[in-house]
Amino acid sequence: MKYYIIAGEASGDLHGSNLIKALRHKDTEAEIRCWGGDLMQAAGGTLAKHYKELAFMGFLEVIMNLGTIFANIKYCKNDISQFDPDVIIFIDYSGFNLRIAEWAKQQNYKTNYYISPQIWASREGRIHKIKKNIDAMYVILPFEKAFYEEKHGFPVHFVGHPLIDAIDNRDVIDEQTFRKQNDLDNGKPIIALLPGSRKQEVTKMLTTMLSVTEDFPDYHFVIAGAPSLDNTFYAPFLKNANVGFVANKTYSLLSISHAALVTSGTATLETALFKVPQVVCYKANWISYQIAKRIITLKYISLVNLIMDQEIVKELIQNDLTTKNLKGELSKIIRGKGREDQLKAYKLLEQKLGGKGASAKAASLIVENV
Repeated sequence: MKYYIIAGEASGDLHGSNLIKALRHKDTEAEIRCWGGDLMQAAGGTLAKHYKELAFMGFLEVIMNLGTIFANIKYCKNDISQFDPDVIIFIDYSGFNLRIAEWAKQQNYKTNYYISPQIWASREGRIHKIKKNIDAMYVILPFEKAFYEEKHGFPVHFVGHPLIDAIDNRDVIDEQTFRKQNDLDNGKPIIALLPGSRKQEVTKMLTTMLSVTEDFPDYHFVIAGAPSLDNTFYAPFLKNANVGFVANKTYSLLSISHAALVTSGTATLETALFKVPQVVCYKANWISYQIAKRIITLKYISLVNLIMDQEIVKELIQNDLTTKNLKGELSKIIRGKGREDQLKAYKLLEQKLGGKGASAKAASLIVENV
């Protein structure tokens, strides 16, 4: 069969690549065209558009790039029509994907959604578009099934979280070799810095994250470079001798880290699954933040706290993200009770996520439902 998959950012590329592998295992004659990144292409998908051309962060940035966004939507529709797939699979990236889904349904294409839009966080009214335009939904968070089925009467499949598989399938590294290859300090515990994947957020996050390095001279701070950004972009942040850098090796870095400072997003859950105590950070431009806080109804911004429905990891948001606060919270998770409490909670978190096999479960259901 022919599959058209649309992912719009780095995390979607990761999950899309594992889905492609599972689809090709389930359907040996699968022909797959996709929007995504290097991982999806390496897994066997023919790349129609790279997510690096799609990443706009925040309301203001979206408004400033509306021309590009509308051009991409037009291109996507034409590309789908030419490929004529048996099913279109949307991966998160809701602003773009829900627009394409509405058009696709009108063209009588089969529409599947893998990794639900976070309508439980904001703009819940989008459920009406989902119910109208999506034939099957595969959710990855345990509370999403109840949200869709009990609250909105829309049946979905809970397949578990694909991060568990992605982490389990990673290449295991030797710590000393990794440190040597990446010029990391061989005698100090590592504090990983995960500042995000878009230029705007990385600049904001690293400025504050790096402001605490002098307060922790016994630790080596290491920036995790995102695949969406060139290594040269990070050069201005590497002037301190106690700051290292690794590119496109976040999992390897987390596997040897003692603690982490993490920008809100999928990375908070990845860090937890690696059993690394963390402080969650978030700061947007003033306009985007003012809009966001008026439409987002959640108690927490990190997936860790949302899944556990309690504050497991400290969240420093907007004006609370200061050098003083970050120093205090990082001190709590380096040693002592704060660190122990997070590690205990991480074990319960993993149990809630449903175990291994999310990509394989989703692929089987997609093939069966076409």
